[in-house]
Amino acid sequence: HTELVYVSEAGDYKIVGETRDDAVGEAYDKVGRVMGLTYPAGREIDELAHQGQDIYDFPRAMIKEDNLEFSFSGLKSAFINLHHNAEQKGESLSTEDLCASFQAAVMDILMAKTKKALEKYPVKTLVVAGGVAANKGLRERLAAEITDVKVIIPPLRLCGDNAGMIAYASVSEWNKENFAGWDLNAKPSLAFDTME
Repeated sequence: HTELVYVSEAGDYKIVGETRDDAVGEAYDKVGRVMGLTYPAGREIDELAHQGQDIYDFPRAMIKEDNLEFSFSGLKSAFINLHHNAEQKGESLSTEDLCASFQAAVMDILMAKTKKALEKYPVKTLVVAGGVAANKGLRERLAAEITDVKVIIPPLRLCGDNAGMIAYASVSEWNKENFAGWDLNAKPSLAFDTME
């Protein structure tokens, strides 16, 4: 998922923005598949992006809208169409430039929505988590552009480990003595801000 979550205190989560379609990591993986990169493709796209130039004009959906929602399907489709059309015409495109342009669009979207969230929800700390938190481009943009709040990003070795994030949430519930009974059953579509 790609989400902006307001945390007023440990265990109190409110999703204030999320993707309407593809999550950012999913967009990276689909774009990577089109280019024949390894799965998951985020790390390789990030590395290639740092070797290329942002020369392709990819869309930045919803970037000017006054909401905290994301959309990456149009960007993904624009990338795939450009790549496919070039292949059909026998044209060669720079993989590095494609990655740089794709990543620049993603970062512009993530940064714009994050800044809007920080305006709407004044906080002292911004925590970035999940697989995309390992992205060097995102880390660079956060360090350069988010200077008025403390930014916490996990070490790279923990960014792709959902178990670590679940363990942290579990400790929070444990400390509040909020235990589930033996009749607990799995509900895969349950959003974490609806935990009871």
